[in-house]
Amino acid sequence: MGIADDAVEIRAQGWRTLAALHGLIDTALERALQAEHGLSVVEYTVLDALSRQDGWHMRMQQLGRATALSPSATTRLVNRLEDRALLTRVLCQDDRRGIYTELTKAGEKLLRAARPTHDRALQDALQEAEQVPELASLVGTLGSVGAAA
Repeated sequence: MGIADDAVEIRAQGWRTLAALHGLIDTALERALQAEHGLSVVEYTVLDALSRQDGWHMRMQQLGRATALSPSATTRLVNRLEDRALLTRVLCQDDRRGIYTELTKAGEKLLRAARPTHDRALQDALQEAEQVPELASLVGTLGSVGAAA
C-alpha cells in the first residue's frame, strides 16, 4: 500500500469513526425524545431550526437542507408536523410559488419542553462515547470545536 492508499484509509477510518459516533448519538436522542415528547430527532431538528429564525420563517428547501432530507421527505415531515399543529405553512407574498414554514405556539411550547431532554441525552451520549477508545478522541475534538465557537 502506497502513501496515497494510506491517506485514503485514514480518511475512511475517520469517516467510520464519525459515523459510529453519529449513530450512537442519534439513537440516544431518538429514544429520549420519543419516550418523553413523542418527537423524532428529525422532527426536533425542524422545530429547533425554525425556532432559530427569530420569529421569521424558512423556505421548504432550507428545511430540507437543515434536516438533510429530500424534497419529498421534507414535505411529508412538514405535513406531519402541520397535522400536529406544531408548524404552519405560509405562502410567499412576492412569489406565490414559494412556501415558508413557521413554528406555531404549540411547536414553541413542545420545543421548550423537549430541549432539556435533547441536551441531557446528547451530554449522556457524549459521555458514553468518551468511554469507547475509538471514539474518545473525536468526542474531545468536538468539545474543542464547541468551545472555540
